[in-house]
Amino acid sequence: MKRTFFDNIIVGILILLVAAFLGLATYMSYATQKVLVSEKQDSLVNEAMLLSEQTIGTYLRGFTPLENLQVRFDEFDDTLKTHIWFYGRDGMLITASNPTEYSNLPQNIRELEPQIDLKEGFTQTGNFYNIFDKTMISIGIPVFTEQQLEGYLILHTGMTELEEMQDEMISIMYVPFFTMLLVVVLVLVYFSGTVLRPLSKINHTAREYAKGNFEARTGVKRKDELGELSDSLEYMAGELSKLDEYRKNFIANISHDFRSPLTSIKGYLEAMLDGTIPVEKYDRYLKIVLNESQRLTKLTAGLLELNDFDTYGPVLKRQKFDIVDVVRETRNTFEGLCEKKNIDLRLQCPAEDTTVYADKMKIGQVIYNLIDNAIKFSPENGKIVVTISQKNDKIFVSVKDEGPGIEKDKQNKVWDRFYKTDSSRGKDKQGTGLGLSITKEIIKAHGENINLISTEGAGSEFVFSLSKEPVEKKDNVIG
Repeated sequence: MKRTFFDNIIVGILILLVAAFLGLATYMSYATQKVLVSEKQDSLVNEAMLLSEQTIGTYLRGFTPLENLQVRFDEFDDTLKTHIWFYGRDGMLITASNPTEYSNLPQNIRELEPQIDLKEGFTQTGNFYNIFDKTMISIGIPVFTEQQLEGYLILHTGMTELEEMQDEMISIMYVPFFTMLLVVVLVLVYFSGTVLRPLSKINHTAREYAKGNFEARTGVKRKDELGELSDSLEYMAGELSKLDEYRKNFIANISHDFRSPLTSIKGYLEAMLDGTIPVEKYDRYLKIVLNESQRLTKLTAGLLELNDFDTYGPVLKRQKFDIVDVVRETRNTFEGLCEKKNIDLRLQCPAEDTTVYADKMKIGQVIYNLIDNAIKFSPENGKIVVTISQKNDKIFVSVKDEGPGIEKDKQNKVWDRFYKTDSSRGKDKQGTGLGLSITKEIIKAHGENINLISTEGAGSEFVFSLSKEPVEKKDNVIG
């Protein structure tokens, strides 16, 4: 079974808590034992000092017989659970409390430690040279009378009482530990409901988007980072849905635009091969085939150009030039076509200084596309006016025709690739539906704007702006 993020969090936190508790318990055990042993050693030293001054002192001065000393030691051992050994100055055992309890009571202290200095005290924790079968706290102090060494007193007490105290102190930690564990579980449950479940919904919705279901919704409505993430994801889905729709339309449009000329070329060539078209008419139909081939070439070139725009953005070679010269050169290009349709192509220039800072070749392409578009939709004996005006540091170029105009709800679509205003797609056989898309990309790359003003039945006007002086740009610029 796959572990979820929530499972990993629970396991991680539980491991952390257990490790922290064990570490704390170990430290508390060590620290507690150290403190208790130290306190017990100090207590044994004090008890040994009292025994040395009071009980043993009276024995050494001859006021108490050895039998009474033995009784006092036994009583002390029975009451305080502390074993007492008393050795003479020669290291030999004088007496010990309850001596019958020992199977290996050393008769000479030097049997245990040959180099022992009876004038120095010691403290020790352990089984005291394997005398005891359990851990003991042992201390030893020299016994003096009038600064004369008279013997050596050793006290032993078991660790049982201290270990019980230590266990009791450690057990106190269990209550706060389990309380903290309960609090952590409650926090995790809350965390699961407020964070992990919304994340799970967002993840599920993202998978639906990956499958192409852009209508799916997360259902997360919050005013925090998760809510923002959900809104961003749904916004992205909306954009992807538009992109998917655009892709489908793009494929449909390009399929239509490629299929039509290819069908014509195939049909005419087959008719020529099977004799349907007589030889004397070959020139006419070969010209049609050539025109269709040129249309395919133009369409392919336009697609490649737009692909470069999408990938890298137009590479601009900016320079200063007179926009009037570019308009005149373009007008001369269309002179024959205008004469054929008897169209009056005029240039009006109220601006005094028409120098602009832009890519001359690409701006020439923009003007060519706009005039070409105006001629296609202008009636015979119509008029096209190209106007160059100035406002502040901007030059505005307008191309206005007297064509049928564009419906208001379709004006924003003219910039879409392959869009043609005639729904039959048959009015303009030479058009590719890419000219205005390329035009907008070029103007956009210059950091300028292009707008359409059109009234149905009264013609259309395209207006774009250009800068007169170099300005800081973020596009790809050469020169």
